Parts: sequence; structure tokens; C-alpha cells
Amino acid sequence: MRWLFLFAFLGKTVLVSSQDAQLFKPDSVRKLVQTGMIGTNLRIDGFLNEPEWQSALKTPSFVMIEPRQGEHPSQPTDVRVLFSRQYLFIGVFAADSLGKNAIRVNQFKRDFNLRNQDNVSISIDGFNDKRNAMVFATDPYGTQLDMLSFDDRYYDMDWDGLWKVRTHRTDSGWYAEMAIPWYSLRYPQSRDTVQSWGINIARNRRYSNEWSAMSPFPRSFSFLRMEYAGEIKGLKPPPPKANIRVQPYVLNEILTNKTEGQATLQKSQFRTGGEVKWAVSPNAVLDLTFNTDFAQADVDRQVNNVTRFSVFFPERRQFFLENASLFGIGISRQDDGSGGNLHLQPFFSRRIGLDPQGRLLPIEAGARYVYRSDKRNAGVMAIRQGASASEPVTNFFVGRFSENIGAQGRIGGLLTIKDNAKGSNRVATVDGFFRRGEAHSLNSMVSVSQNAGEAKPGLAAALQYFFVNNQWKIWWTQSMISKRYDPQMGFVSRGDVIATTPGIFYYYRGKKLPFQKYIRAFEPGIMPEYYHQASTGRLLESSWMVNPVWLNFQNGAYLGYLIVPTFQYLPEPFRPLGLEIAPGAYRYTRHMLFARTDASRPVNLELNGQWGSYFDGQLLSADAALQIAPAPQFSFTGRLNRNHFSSVGVRSEAQTVDLFSIEARLALNPRLQLIGFYQQNTENKAKNYNIRFSWEYTPLSYIYLVLNHRGFQTIQDKLSREDQAILKISYLKQL
Repeated sequence: MRWLFLFAFLGKTVLVSSQDAQLFKPDSVRKLVQTGMIGTNLRIDGFLNEPEWQSALKTPSFVMIEPRQGEHPSQPTDVRVLFSRQYLFIGVFAADSLGKNAIRVNQFKRDFNLRNQDNVSISIDGFNDKRNAMVFATDPYGTQLDMLSFDDRYYDMDWDGLWKVRTHRTDSGWYAEMAIPWYSLRYPQSRDTVQSWGINIARNRRYSNEWSAMSPFPRSFSFLRMEYAGEIKGLKPPPPKANIRVQPYVLNEILTNKTEGQATLQKSQFRTGGEVKWAVSPNAVLDLTFNTDFAQADVDRQVNNVTRFSVFFPERRQFFLENASLFGIGISRQDDGSGGNLHLQPFFSRRIGLDPQGRLLPIEAGARYVYRSDKRNAGVMAIRQGASASEPVTNFFVGRFSENIGAQGRIGGLLTIKDNAKGSNRVATVDGFFRRGEAHSLNSMVSVSQNAGEAKPGLAAALQYFFVNNQWKIWWTQSMISKRYDPQMGFVSRGDVIATTPGIFYYYRGKKLPFQKYIRAFEPGIMPEYYHQASTGRLLESSWMVNPVWLNFQNGAYLGYLIVPTFQYLPEPFRPLGLEIAPGAYRYTRHMLFARTDASRPVNLELNGQWGSYFDGQLLSADAALQIAPAPQFSFTGRLNRNHFSSVGVRSEAQTVDLFSIEARLALNPRLQLIGFYQQNTENKAKNYNIRFSWEYTPLSYIYLVLNHRGFQTIQDKLSREDQAILKISYLKQL
């Protein structure tokens, strides 16, 4: 408690001293994008040589966001916007004095990492409510990224819109030409023929690791903070009409199982199914799925976990990824490590259609209805999961409602129901999110679970505060999960716990920073975490992650060192990777080193090393990944994770566990790709691979050929293997 009071005092001092932070408010006069209507549709070829483009007005000049906020960009960006009765057209010329030599793209993966390669991103706020955004981005080779953003906090990264882009590269820069059908956009059904939308356009010139935008925003935010966006006027979108997308598929699968070399299952089956998406109105979308199949979904990566937190495997299936942000409320660690390690999420879609080992369970049918407006959001989802050898027929339901309060606030509720022959589970959650000013935000939730036949419910609650500006990031997360809390359609990384996880990051770019030609920022931090057992109040774990060195380099590389004094009390045996550690109290100190070279280079390396004491012994851990991408058409990544234990556990064991993987991607263009992934784990003797050929022969219509191999040990400790070959053809028809 003394440490926590000291931390609170330090936080107060930091807030007072941060008044000179360069965090500006949105301009009262928004930057204006002029557009015009044309009577014909343009040919989308990446060459902006039509007369319509030559006469179109340019957007306002871009402003540098990163690294020197508010200055002129080193390279200009020219964007023009036109529209017809069918499309919104966006033409981009990303000028570059180095021409093709400056382009940095290392693979053709859809929904690529915006930080690691050149791109131009368009964020569109069709309702002009300064909260919601539809994002369309492309790189110099025409790779597509599209997503939905809400309050720049929740994101649907795997939403796939139906749109087209083509690009070409020259000695003076690169061009992009986009055509976005009106039916892929969301805007109000208004009697007015002329509409105004929010819009911002951002560019990442990865060669110099430089971000610029048409409408500026503080560098600690992103171009998805739509209150900073400009405005596009004069749009005349057609009145919304029946907007239906039908995507049937046909699939043939050959499956073979073997245990100790003996075949236990061989079958071949032909299946059909598909999905229907109906935009009932500009605000509402209905999705239906039948005999749902996810053969094309990326496979899970194995993880060797030496912590007491459960591993969170992200959702990878398209039907569940879309609109996931509406249902996926909760508390979790952010990408930069802030917020604390506890993960509490009342609804997690991987509980549907997958068993605890990640194997597919049959989904017979499902429906999802989502409504969004500038005042409220709502959604319901119902799924019927077929019977399997381990699970009976199960019905799932999730309902969500949230009401917007003020300019940046929201309060809502979530209900989940799981029902089968084993019993039923219900979870009700109330949550709120409030943003005050530009820097302060508060996220809160209270959740109650109830199992059939149990008299007492379970309870979970969390409160998370963030202060963010260009110099500081300060947070305090307080969470409580009771012993009885059981969200069978959710995810909890640790139960029966009270978690206190505050922290501070400091961002320094002043004149005293040495070697500024190479170093962009010095970002130290402190991240204490305390975990008490909720049922007894006993301290189970405490750690102080002290980060005295974190350097971000001008080219995007980084180097960081952390020291982590830790206390752990084990009320029962702990078994990491087959070892057994006896109950009791332990004090030890870990050291961590994080390093990464420039991720946009053809050859780049990422390293995470940890060493020091570990409970009653020593643990040396290393996680290294090497990517070789001589051209965006070919990318090869090798990764090794090693855990070497010395004198650990009740038998004072020495043990080394290795997990290594190889991933290769060969692509003729962003629409025709061959991807292979192999992984081997010495801990469970598992050898897995996934080979996937993908051809997008028309927009969002695919041919897949998938080969899967999975090796594992059964409950009886027998070696088994599962082989699968799948041919799948899908076709999207817009009605």
C-alpha cells in the first residue's frame, strides 16, 4: 500500500508537470475537401490520366504528424476525390524524390501492418458524428486494408468491404486509384440530396518513418480520432436501396486420423453452405450463415507459457471477426504493454465452434443483426452448434446495447446465454466508456454470471483510467474477479483475483537526447502489478516492471531493458511445461531485453530475451524471429522460442523446451498467394503444418486449396496425427 500511495503521488506530480505537453484541441474550422460529380465511371488502373482527374480539386496540403508534429512533410501527397452515381473515387499521388528506391513493402498480406510499410489510409465518417470511421488503405502494390473503428478504441480489423484499388510506381512516387461503391459505405438516409461527411487521409512514408495527414492530430493519437478529421462537402450519394451480398461455397474435404501409426478415421465429404449479408438500412446489417466453414482461416500458433496467466488466442474466423468490437467489451493489456496483464472479456467468440484444444466443432446455422447510429449501437447474435463426440448440441446467444452520451461517452449492456444438455450459463454485463477532453478516458464494467443449479452467482468488475498526451501515458486498472465468476462464452486470464495494475510511460524527445540522427525518443516506464486472492484477500503475486531504458530509433527499430522484482505465493502446485513447483512463497528477479531492427527492411530481426531467477531456480528464455523479404512477392520468417530451466521445481530439474516455426509467403500479386507454415514443439512432440493456396479471382470471391497436418499426444499419452486436405470455392454476388 505504501508503494501504491507513492505511485498515486507521483502520478499527481506528473499530471501537474505535463501542462506544457503539445496536445492541441481539434480546430474549430475543419479542413475542407472539395469534390465533384462526374457522369461516367472511371477505369481503375492506377493511372490518374483521365480528364476528370486533371480538373479535380486537390485536398488541403498535408501536415507532418511524426516525427516533428506540425511541420511540412518531407514529401508532398496529392489527393483528389470524385464521385459518380455508383462510386466514390479517390486518387492519390504519393510523391517521393527517391522514387521506387524509397518504397518499403515486404509482403502482400491483406490487412497489413500500417506501421511497417508505405501506405495511404482514408478514414470516412459517413454519419459525421466524429466517432465512427470506415477505413480504406493501400500500399504501393495495391494491397488492401479495410476496417471499422469506433471512438478510436474498438476496431474491426477483419471487416472486408467490397471495393477496388490499383496502383503503379514511378521514379517520382507512386499512384493509387480507388473505387468504393456506395453500397460499401454507411451514411444517413436523408431527404437532403447533398451530404457532408468527416474525412481524414494519412500517409506513412516508411523510408523515413514519417507520418503526415491532411487534417492534423497529436502524434500520441491516430488518424482514427475523427474529432480531428476534416470534412468533405457536396456529396450526392444515391438513396440507400436493397443491399444484399450472397456468398455461397462448395467444399470437398479428405480427413485421415492415425494413432500410433494405425488409421482410426478416414473419410471424404462434400459440403455446401454460405453466408448472406443484407444491409437492411444504412444503420442496420443482418448476417446469416449456414453450414459455416472456416477452412481458409489462419491456424493458431502454439505458445509455451511459463506464466500463471491463461494464453489468449485471437479470433481468426471471418464471420465472428466482423463487428467483433461491438460485442468484445472488456479490460486487457494494450499493444504497448500498458493497462496491465489481466484480461477480462465477458464474450469471446472462440467459445463457439471450437473445443478447448482449438479443434473445429460443427456450426449448423447462425444469425447476427447489428444496428449503429450516432446515438446508439445494438446487436444480437444467435448460433446453433451441432453435436460432436465431446459436446452436445449447443445454442449460443449474445445481445448488446450501448447508448452514446455526449461527444465521447457511452454506457451499455451485454447478455450472453449458453444452453445445452449439460446445463445453461448466463452472463449479464453493464459497461461504460467516457472520454473527457483530449487526454482523459475511463473504461468501466460490472459483470455477473449464473450457472443453472447453482444458488450463488459470480461477480467481476473493472475500472480503467488513462491519461495520454505527447509526453506521458498514465493508467490505473482496478479489477476484481470472484471465485464463482464463470463466463462460459467469455475469456478470463485469471480467476479469484483482485488486480491492481497502474503504470507510467514517459515520452522524451528533447534537445538533451543524444544521437538524434539515430534516436527518436527515450521512453522509460514503471508498471507495478498486484494480485490478491479475492476469496481470502491474500497477496498472490506482486511485480514491479521497471523500464529504465527504452529507445525508439528513427528507422522504427527499438531497444529496451526491464528489471522485474517479483513475489509469488502458490496456494497449490504450479506446472509450467511439465515441471512441478511446490506450493509456497517465492521471491525472484527477472531481467528482460527487447530489441528489433527496422521492420520494413528486406532482412529484419526481432529478439526478446529473459534471464534471472525463477521461483526456486533459474530460467533463461529467448524468442527470436528473422524475416527475409527480398521482394514483396516473397517473404520468409523463422522463429525460435527456447526456455532453459535450471534447478527448478520439486525435483530441481534442468530442462530445455524448444518451439520453432517457419512461415513462407509466395505471391504473384495481392490476390494470388501461396502460404506455408510449419511449427514443432519439443514439449509435446507436436509437429504441425498448414499450406494454403488462395486466389481472389474476383473481389472477395476465392478459390482455396488447404493442407493441414496436426500431431499431438492423446490423453493416453499416445502419438496421434491428423491430416486434412480441403478444396473450397466461394463466390460473392452483390444484389
